[in-house]
Amino acid sequence: MAVDLPDRKLPDRKLRRKFRGRAEAHSRRSADGVRWWHRLRRDRTLLLMTAPAVALLLLFTYVPLLWTTVAFKDYDPFTQGLWTSPWAGFDNFTLLFQDSRFWDAFANTLSITFIQLVLFFPVPVALALLLNSVLSDRLRGLVQSILYLPHFFSWVLVITIFQQMLGGAGLLAQQLRSHGYEGFDLMTDPGVFTFLVTAQLVWKDAGWGVIVFLAALSAVNQDLYEAAAVDGAGRWRRMWHVTLPALRPVIALLLVLRVGDALTVGFEQILLQRDAVGPGASEVFDTYVWWVGIANTDYGIAAAGGLIKGVFSLVLVLIANKVAHMLGEQGVYRK
Repeated sequence: MAVDLPDRKLPDRKLRRKFRGRAEAHSRRSADGVRWWHRLRRDRTLLLMTAPAVALLLLFTYVPLLWTTVAFKDYDPFTQGLWTSPWAGFDNFTLLFQDSRFWDAFANTLSITFIQLVLFFPVPVALALLLNSVLSDRLRGLVQSILYLPHFFSWVLVITIFQQMLGGAGLLAQQLRSHGYEGFDLMTDPGVFTFLVTAQLVWKDAGWGVIVFLAALSAVNQDLYEAAAVDGAGRWRRMWHVTLPALRPVIALLLVLRVGDALTVGFEQILLQRDAVGPGASEVFDTYVWWVGIANTDYGIAAAGGLIKGVFSLVLVLIANKVAHMLGEQGVYRK
């Protein structure tokens, strides 16, 4: 049964659009406010759990950024302090660039970084591929435990073990002398120091680096391996066309982070061996800053060096991330 509705004069189209837009904006703001408050109440336990970590991050990472002004001051912590020390402009940077030890440390740091990228970075990937091919869960767990164990050793213990094996009075040198050969002392040889610290890093941390790649491999759909096997792909072709593409995003991300950390090559590890091989071969950026700032109390020059390291690392991260985008990977952040 049809019902005749009274004729009503419809408002102007522009006016209707205006009121509709206001209503939608109001409802959107109300919904956002409700959702924000609801999420805050819902996640309050997680927020409380992360609050100590955020506080530590602010205290030990962002608050010390105030002291980067030391790089531009004639800083004297004993008589004038941070706020009353006179400004020196770029004098500290000029003195830093005129110091030949700075350039030696810079060159040594880049050399060690390059060697570690070539010799250390592929090792965790290879170990992850090998462990992923082990069928026995018990054997895989045993091998993983053995590989993880050196990560928990201090650098003092690691260097002591290498000293007992490769030092002048070490096991290998003694065995050579007992058989009539001339012994050797790799721990004090400046010519092999770069490869020595890389070998120490591989022994200590390569197993720990496997964890990230094994986690990535665990997310690979097993149906892809079965489909590749049905198509006649052998073990090597399955690894090349299934496994490695699954690891590619993780490899790209870690490589970008490692390139950005190029000027950090292990302060404690290098400092413990600095006197044995001499500063000419072992001085790196961090030990140079420590030696200038702490040992010689040239805080302004040390702060200038640290500031240069931060800027240089940021530039490297941006460049490496751009290369990752060009290769089709996400990198540290999206485009």
